[in-house]
Amino acid sequence: MDRESLDALDARLLLLLTDEPRLGVLECSRRLGVARGTVQARLDRLTERGVLRGFPPAVDLAAMGYGLTAFAVIEIAQGQRSEVAARLAAIDEVCEVHATTGQGDLHVRMVARSNDDLQRVVDEVVVVPGVQRMSTSIALSTPIEPRVRPLLNRIANEQKPWSPAG
Repeated sequence: MDRESLDALDARLLLLLTDEPRLGVLECSRRLGVARGTVQARLDRLTERGVLRGFPPAVDLAAMGYGLTAFAVIEIAQGQRSEVAARLAAIDEVCEVHATTGQGDLHVRMVARSNDDLQRVVDEVVVVPGVQRMSTSIALSTPIEPRVRPLLNRIANEQKPWSPAG
């Protein structure tokens, strides 16, 4: 198996764990119809390759009191990406940061409790050394949550079924 591809069994295993992340290896093997050792080996390989990075709980930020999501496009001074990213990581409300091409250098997803709270977060971000300009948009809704299921379904259905010989 090359570094970039998953086979149908890998995809089916990941789909199963996406739906029920608390399943044990034995139950996964039973549902997939393969040996326990096969499931454990696949999980180990997927983890080693960085495909499977853990089983964090799905947390609803709005239910935690952070009902406002905003996205910021940040322009930074050249050569300051690592330093700016480290400073952004120290701001609790910054959920993720992506270095990008095109307009802006960093795209940031952040949360806040209210518009006033978002202003506080924005004020923290704009004083980070290396931040030159920032444009912020508030998310009104999330019609599509972050997902991997369609890609896993494609892999699970495109390839021939897994067999011990294959």
